[in-house]
Amino acid sequence: MNIARVAAAAVVSWIVYLGVSFLVHGVLLKDIYMQHAGRMRPEAEASAILPIGFGFALAGFFAFAYLFARGCRGAGVREGVVFGLMTGIVLCAFGTIWDYMVWPVSPTLTALWMVDYLAEFVLYGAITGAVYQPLHQRPR
Repeated sequence: MNIARVAAAAVVSWIVYLGVSFLVHGVLLKDIYMQHAGRMRPEAEASAILPIGFGFALAGFFAFAYLFARGCRGAGVREGVVFGLMTGIVLCAFGTIWDYMVWPVSPTLTALWMVDYLAEFVLYGAITGAVYQPLHQRPR
């Protein structure tokens, strides 16, 4: 495992995540979030704690890249896409569906979150697969 490449993959994915998150949550889903405003934190309160979320996301991307590297077979982007898709499915199955079960959000918002997680983690997997390329393959 190449720790420098793990770190590079984590940081690049996290930087992309910052932009994608703004696009998805600040632009594309803004109208549906407004429909759920009474069930969510006020914007000022959410903005005040945003750095906590960004910090945990960075830690999550380090874990994501580390797990990818542990199982990496050298297939690059293709392997990253599959890894990202599987991660997205896990997040939806163990997280998003339970957000829907616990919090009074609409099925539409839940479905949009699931589509977003799947698409985003395919993207982050592709990035991780592209950045984390073993310098040379060991014979198996």
